[in-house]
Amino acid sequence: MDANYFDLSDDTPVYVISVAAQLSGLHPQTLRQYDRLGLVSPGRTAGRGRLYSTRDIVMLREVQRLSQEEGINLAGIKRILALETEALRLRDENHRLRAEMAMIRALIQYQLPPA
Repeated sequence: MDANYFDLSDDTPVYVISVAAQLSGLHPQTLRQYDRLGLVSPGRTAGRGRLYSTRDIVMLREVQRLSQEEGINLAGIKRILALETEALRLRDENHRLRAEMAMIRALIQYQLPPA
């Protein structure tokens, strides 16, 4: 058996909908609705059943919190999640560009040829 066979990340879809519902404290029908609305996108089995990751469970809890505690409607939550995802992407790109800029400055300072 492959040594990495059991290496699971937070993004690995492993929970069927009944377990995900129990872990998130939501009804399975609510999970289906969130999937249809694109708030959470679980993986799929070969038979098209939903499989949720640990990250999906955390997202389901956050959607519920925003809805119940903050009073935000599902369309607003979808927008918030999209903006948070975009902010993370931009932050990663910013870090990458800063590293690239530092490399270019070092090359110019020491007049080294690019690697």
